[in-house]
Amino acid sequence: MNVLILKNVFSEGPGTIADHLRSQSIPYTTVDLSIGDALPEPDAFTHLVVLGGPMAVYEMHRYQYLINEALFIDRMIKANKHVLGVCLGAQMLAHVLGARVYAGQRKEIGWHEVSITGDGMQDPLMAALALDGRNAAVVFQWHGDTFDLPNSAVRLASSGLYPNQAFQYAGRVYALQFHIEVTPAIVSEWLRNEQGIDRDKVDAESNRVYEQYRARATNFYAGFFKS
Repeated sequence: MNVLILKNVFSEGPGTIADHLRSQSIPYTTVDLSIGDALPEPDAFTHLVVLGGPMAVYEMHRYQYLINEALFIDRMIKANKHVLGVCLGAQMLAHVLGARVYAGQRKEIGWHEVSITGDGMQDPLMAALALDGRNAAVVFQWHGDTFDLPNSAVRLASSGLYPNQAFQYAGRVYALQFHIEVTPAIVSEWLRNEQGIDRDKVDAESNRVYEQYRARATNFYAGFFKS
């Protein structure tokens, strides 16, 4: 197994994803497209993780590397690789699979509950994120864009504001609109310059939910990063 992690902006790293890979001695390579790192040959990798960023899929004319990134994701999917997209990464997956990506009604920032669909509860990876005894998960959100569900994709989670919170495609491609990889330190750093957010309240919530959140994320990783 060999994992490739694509960063779209310096400030959004792999967080607990990298922690899990290191703990399991799974080799991985991180490429930061925003600073000009070159995309490697896809054949060397079994798994691809596409992280978030503040840019939008419909702004590819401003961020040229997103064009090459989309082509690379398409190659990985068609080569039957395992792919995970987080936030912008999820939107990139939706785009590559032919769905529309567009601005939502308003930004969703902070810890929010999403409903896990019936199909989601039947999916071992998505079910690993569920709260005990419930078809719901508390997750960290930071996005203003959303996407339509691609053809042949299975909706795994939704919310009242954003009906497409997660989907699975072909049994090996997972898109999560929310940030599964964050730690309290990462959340606090992201909030540092954000206006109109009660940072103390969000930090307190991060500390309250983090241990269980990390445990559930680790269960998701264990299912996704299989040879």
